[in-house]
Amino acid sequence: MPENQLIIISKSFAVSIIELCNIVKARGKATIIVNQLLRSGTSIGANIHEANYAASRADFINKFQISLKECYETDYWLDVFHEAHMLTDEEYAAAYTQCSKIRKLLTASIKTAKANKNKE
Repeated sequence: MPENQLIIISKSFAVSIIELCNIVKARGKATIIVNQLLRSGTSIGANIHEANYAASRADFINKFQISLKECYETDYWLDVFHEAHMLTDEEYAAAYTQCSKIRKLLTASIKTAKANKNKE
């Protein structure tokens, strides 16, 4: 998948996370930890976007690796919110599915970028 598509998907995910966090806040649920999900979920796309302006292939890979770490953190917060009954099953499933898709794409992109780096 081209990186531009990854930017589009991650931006859409960031918007979904913002909307989800607003819903959780409106329910009056643990608004302080909502910020953790908000930060990690929106950081994924920001780092992917920034990778497109990387100074080198190593910098590009590093930005994608940061995005991948943010994906794993977001997965964690989604699980916590779900287990704490702050998200419905449907809300959790939709967000988790999106995050998993991004995580798989990032993993594949990082492997490809590393393989191409080794060919240089």
